[in-house]
Parts: sequence; structure tokens; C-alpha cells
Amino acid sequence: MNSTAQIPEFNPSGVGLKNGNFIGLPFSEKTARIILLPVPWDVTVSYGEGTAFGPQAILETSVQLDLFDPDIPEAWKLGIFMRPVDPEMLATRNQLRDKASGYINFVEEGGEVSDNALMRKTLDEVNEQCEKMNNWVYQQSKKILDVGKLVGIVGGDHSVPLGLLKALGEKHRDYGILQVDAHLDLRHSYEGFTFSHASIFYNVLKERAVSKLVQVGIRDYCEEEMEKADAEGNRVTVFFDQQLKENRFGGMNWNAQCEKIVEQLPERVYVSFDIDGLDAKLCPNTGTPVPGGLDFSEAVFLLKKVVESGREIIGFDVCETGNSEWDANVAARIIYKLCNLSGKSQRLI
Repeated sequence: MNSTAQIPEFNPSGVGLKNGNFIGLPFSEKTARIILLPVPWDVTVSYGEGTAFGPQAILETSVQLDLFDPDIPEAWKLGIFMRPVDPEMLATRNQLRDKASGYINFVEEGGEVSDNALMRKTLDEVNEQCEKMNNWVYQQSKKILDVGKLVGIVGGDHSVPLGLLKALGEKHRDYGILQVDAHLDLRHSYEGFTFSHASIFYNVLKERAVSKLVQVGIRDYCEEEMEKADAEGNRVTVFFDQQLKENRFGGMNWNAQCEKIVEQLPERVYVSFDIDGLDAKLCPNTGTPVPGGLDFSEAVFLLKKVVESGREIIGFDVCETGNSEWDANVAARIIYKLCNLSGKSQRLI
């Protein structure tokens, strides 16, 4: 059924409606073709916390966005629905975060976890609950995918999309990931956390269906992560932020650089968008802001080039949004653009 069949009276140029829906759109989960799944989780964050509250901030701020997309006429008709934040998951996050913070402080002050029974217990509890979160995301994503809809994860920290990536691996034998990020996120069990936000792509690379990981905007990483990237050979390609800037200083325009990035991707692409991949002026309250990064228009242009190349976006996540109106404003606009481009790439609009 056409997602707009039951809403002939909706005015896309009207007042932004505070109806509890993303951008005030008139869709339900049944009528929408893209489902945004919020995951309010930032238990293992090692610097600034609060991204667990990003999804709710994005939902509330989205009402003031205008719906017209000059690249995709009547894009809003695709149908987007954002689920409410799961209260049980948020309650678990709130209960665990203080414990995790105490553990992180202990480790960063040089404490030996093996010598402290309380810290060992805390580590085990956090790892167990993070695994449960991953399983929840997997189960929810699978149900949505099984009825033929697209899924976009709204984080939360960058650990949260692993379950969706597993579910997509069961649907697609082969797909690549375009990661926009300040960090490589290739650490092994950072600070002892198996599912740390800094370990997401270490864990993702265990998924056989992921044939390619293309990382863009990277500017903060350690030797261990570079060794992991190098060990993966052609499976991982990194476009460092400094090199992208120096290429431009030398006369290589952004269009040419985007073409180099896109040509590394296979036919099916998952977009993993960490907000800290953007210039920090656009995301000052993200968990781990880093100087440098992409401007908003540069990021949008890159995403457009993916679709213009004929590649298909099969899913996405937008993570690490800080709990502030400005950060949420920027993230909501990235999410809307990703929804529209995903729909266009699959010829849904």
C-alpha cells in the first residue's frame, strides 16, 4: 500500500506538528517504509556521556525541520516513523552508567581489575548487559527487515548498531560499510569492555557478510587500530581527514575525492554515521569531539555521490549525538537526508 494513501490532508508546507513523530510526519510504523530505531545506550563511553539521550533530543528537535528536499521531490512521502525510546533500556542504562563510570575511573587511574573483586563484577555486568542490548537491537531489526522495511538506528553511542549489522548479514550475503567518523573504532575490548563504543568495527569485521569497510574523516586513533586496519588488507580502506584536507590544498576538489571514496564500495552499502565525523562546531556535545572533520555540506555531497553511483543503501545508523538542541538539530537533518537517499537508492520514491 502507498504510504501516503491514508493521509490526503497532510500539508508538507504547514506548521511543524508536535505529534510525537519524527519531523511531525503523519506516518505510523505500519504505513512507513523506513523505521528509525532509537537505542538509548552510552554505558561504555570513555569521555563525555549523555549520547543515550540523543534519540529523544533528535525527536523533539526534528519538529522544526522543513520537509522539502531539493534533491528528491516529495521525499517526505517515502514514510518515516521513529519508534519511542524504550523505557526499560534507558532504565538499564541509567542503572549501569554510574557503575561503569566508577570502573572507568579506576582503570584510568592505573587500577588492576584482576586484583579488585568489585571491579571484576562490574566489568562482567556491563559486558553482559551490552550483549543483551546487542541482541535486542538484532531482534528488533530483524522483525522490521522481515516485513520489508528499511532500518535506521538512532544512537546512543557508536556501539549500538552491531545487532542491525548482524541482521543485515542474514539478509545480504555481501555488503560494504561507509563509516563517517573521527575514530577508527578498531580497538579490541577497550578498557575491558567487549562491546565498547571504541570497538564497534573490531566486532563488525567478525561478520562475514561485511566485505568492505571504508572509513572517512578519521583523525584520532592508536597504533593498535592501525595494525588492525593494515592486517585486514584490502577489506579496510581509510581516508584520513588530514590527507583529505591536504589533497584539497594541493588542488584536488571534493568531487574527485568523493569519487575515490565511492569507488571502494560494493553494490550494497550500509552507512554508519558517527556525528563526531563532522567538524566539531556542528557537534560540540558529542561523546568524543575532535578538531577537523567534514562540513555538513561535504558529508551530504558524499552521501549523494553514493546514490548517484547506482549503489544501494541498505541501512544506516547515526550515533554519538550529544544531548543538546544544536547537536540534535544537525543529527536530525543528517537522518532525514539518509532516509531520503536510502529510499531513492532503492527506488521507493
